[in-house]
Amino acid sequence: MTAPGTEPANDTPASTPRMSRRVRHWLAGAGITALAATLGITLAVRGGATPACAAPPSGNTVHKGTASFYDAGRSGGNCSFPGPPADRLYVALGSSQYSGGAACGSYLDVTGPKGTVRVMVMDQCGGCGPTKIDLSTEAFTRIDDRSQGIATVTYRAALNPPLDGGLTFRIKGGASQYWFAVQVGNHGNPLRSVEAKGTSGGFRKAARQTDNYWTIEGGLGPGPYTITVTDVYGQKATATGIRMVTKQVQRSTVSLISPATPSSSPSAPASPSAPPPSPTPTESTTPTTTVEAIAGAAPLPGPRC
Repeated sequence: MTAPGTEPANDTPASTPRMSRRVRHWLAGAGITALAATLGITLAVRGGATPACAAPPSGNTVHKGTASFYDAGRSGGNCSFPGPPADRLYVALGSSQYSGGAACGSYLDVTGPKGTVRVMVMDQCGGCGPTKIDLSTEAFTRIDDRSQGIATVTYRAALNPPLDGGLTFRIKGGASQYWFAVQVGNHGNPLRSVEAKGTSGGFRKAARQTDNYWTIEGGLGPGPYTITVTDVYGQKATATGIRMVTKQVQRSTVSLISPATPSSSPSAPASPSAPPPSPTPTESTTPTTTVEAIAGAAPLPGPRC
């Protein structure tokens, strides 16, 4: 078993990080000064640093920018998902909107010259500025011709996007009763917090990591666990019966998105995304769940810039 704190940052299928590929291109033609500057940027990102007041897209704010495209292959990106969504409609965001993993698993409606597509945030784009996004090839072709290379777009958060099934939970490889690490999936809106408890003791707040896992140092015992998830709009869901079974997707029946809360509609027909597929057998659970939903498109107060 891997000792706590030494786990790999990402237990997704092996792939070359997007940012590393771009850094190698930059270094190839750089002088000593550019080399030092590039290394400084690389170390900051790998060390988990995020810009001040960084936040994922939320609420009804419309962002204007540009979009390029790429292919993540079988990788689940920096968000450490088991793989890309089944429809392969995903997006990578720049560091400020990726926000240290806070955007992972949320959805955007992106509108370009040819129409609108709904995409899941799955990755971080090392070369993207505050208004530049990187779509999957399949998503880009929904909004513009590939021959254009770059498209002028607007995009906004997909508030309460309809999803199949409830929240999913995936215990990280290397986790144990002495070190708790869980990934929450199929939540739709950006997450604000995750709290968990074992069979004894109260809830403890988990710390968000840049690889989209939530960790609790010292662990919560052998389980099973009760986990409460809260999104940026104040909607909460609690699931019980989550077991210490690593690298497997455990499915619950509870959702952050109340059936009574309507989903916002994009300005053009969007293609709904399916939840990320699991390449490993899923762990069957029958959790006892409770849901508290607070309607509204305004996210809870965040840092003041």
